[in-house]
Amino acid sequence: MSAGTSKTSLNCDDYQVTEEDEIRAIDFELDQIDAEIQKLEDRKQVLTSRKEKLKDDALVKKSLSLSEKNWNTEKFEWSWGVRKCLNITFKINEFRPLQLQTINATMSGEDVILVMPTGGGKSLCYQLPAVVGKGFTVVVSPLIALMEDQLRGLHKNNINAMMLSAKSGKENTKQIMTALVDSNSSLKLVYVTPEYLAKSNRFKSKLQKAYEMGRLDRFAIDEVHCCSHWGHDFRKDYNRLGILKSMFPGVPLLGLTATAPSKIIVDVQKMLDIKGCLVLRSHFNRPNLYYEVRRKPNEKDVCLSMIENLMKNRFEGKSGIIYTTTIKDAEDLTTDLRARGLKVGCYHAMLEPDFRTKVYTKWFSGDYQAVVATIAFGLGIDKPDVRFVIHHSLSKSMESFYQESGRAGRDGKKSYCIVFYRLQDIFKLSGMVFTDSVTVGLPNLYKMLAYCLDQSSCRRSLIASHFGEKWTDKDCDLMCDHCKKPREKKKIDVGPYCSYLYQIMMNAVQRETRLTPLKLIDSWYNKGAAALRVASVPTPKFPREIGEAIVGHLLMLGYLQEDFQFTSYATITYLKRGPKAALVFAKNHEIPFECENYDKKS
Repeated sequence: MSAGTSKTSLNCDDYQVTEEDEIRAIDFELDQIDAEIQKLEDRKQVLTSRKEKLKDDALVKKSLSLSEKNWNTEKFEWSWGVRKCLNITFKINEFRPLQLQTINATMSGEDVILVMPTGGGKSLCYQLPAVVGKGFTVVVSPLIALMEDQLRGLHKNNINAMMLSAKSGKENTKQIMTALVDSNSSLKLVYVTPEYLAKSNRFKSKLQKAYEMGRLDRFAIDEVHCCSHWGHDFRKDYNRLGILKSMFPGVPLLGLTATAPSKIIVDVQKMLDIKGCLVLRSHFNRPNLYYEVRRKPNEKDVCLSMIENLMKNRFEGKSGIIYTTTIKDAEDLTTDLRARGLKVGCYHAMLEPDFRTKVYTKWFSGDYQAVVATIAFGLGIDKPDVRFVIHHSLSKSMESFYQESGRAGRDGKKSYCIVFYRLQDIFKLSGMVFTDSVTVGLPNLYKMLAYCLDQSSCRRSLIASHFGEKWTDKDCDLMCDHCKKPREKKKIDVGPYCSYLYQIMMNAVQRETRLTPLKLIDSWYNKGAAALRVASVPTPKFPREIGEAIVGHLLMLGYLQEDFQFTSYATITYLKRGPKAALVFAKNHEIPFECENYDKKS
């Protein structure tokens, strides 16, 4: 080899192999290995998917098998005691739909998941078996306010029930821990938060001893959808409840929720390590609830006047709940409504327990006409005569909305569920939920946006469709604003308007400016900063309400997309082209509108 040659050679039986040749050979072999690895990964994915499907099928098969048994009968050995407890202890004459089936199944030692609308009577399904049973039931619940409310009701019926949480006093905790392992104790229900159950080794140790003594009858997991990543209120510590089956084999689990599609039901069973269970599902339709969406004025005083008018006229002397998004919103709205002579109380999680109890008591007794609250209020409330639920701002999902609005009319009488909607509130909420799972946060919020923007569909049919229930035109019976007063249907193609918005966005990019939703719509309507306006974009002749609705639809269609920026004080929402921007000119994108001021030529 000549001097200066970068290649070295190796003599192998009269054949020279250079380092480059060896590297190429190694690369070839590595490529073969990568190909084999990819084949194995593909095979692994196929087998994993097949395994999950078989497990899911097994869960469904077990559920179907259990559903074939007649649980709706009073011929079990405990039936006489259950009926006596229902009538004498709980002072109830008859069971509501699915209550008897659930009680019989859980007392048979079967795992059960009950999906029942708010107000359907889920709590009785574990409270009554707890009273009849020899031991006690552990109830896992997400909110202290909910547990406090249920304890009040149980104590009125002279049922020994107690609560454990991180805020429980030492004496209270000691009393409960002792009662758990006392065979002579009359303790029937122990309410705990999922966080307490997950983190308190002392409590779990006492439960294990109670289990060995035969005193642990069952676990009731309220809001069980929180176990699932697909659930709208996923709670990390709910996910740790999967240890219950291994720690306490043979102890039945009773999961309860008001909102859980089939996908979540299967996911929950796997999370809780349930090998198939009885799934009981009520109809979602609440025929006594009237659903309505109102446009929320941008002017604060106008909005306050609308709520004042409702409470002093349509709902005069009637009890209700007004939901807000944040603690500050709840406090401000309470102050503003009181200034207009309305008797309302404020309720949120940051208030002291004694103050929350005082507000609840005044509302329950009628001293307060309504409670202005965050979602910390209302779960499991035992107040049947709530005649109205007003959403001052949107819920974060259809599931949340269904639960919150469902706190009206638990006595079966006509009640009203009114949403005040404006596009600005969507962006306030999106900054709170966008960090959730991509399959949960914004998609769930946009389903709520779709509910509000829909201009013609029956409100109740939209809810039924979301939860997979069949619906006919006659099912509503004029119990929503669209069915009660149908409007002329018009459609517009949003494609051209989207192109105008893209032009405004491009102009902003060239000026190194980002557009908030407000600035984008202002520029479209030839308002705001002159530099952000585009002369070639015509000013819409239709009202701003329609313009905002178009922006909302473009968000749902994927032609626009929210972009978030963090600051020290808030999360700012900007708008940019969405993932489907290239498709906007491919076809017409007609959406329905009923607005007498809309001019097609605009």
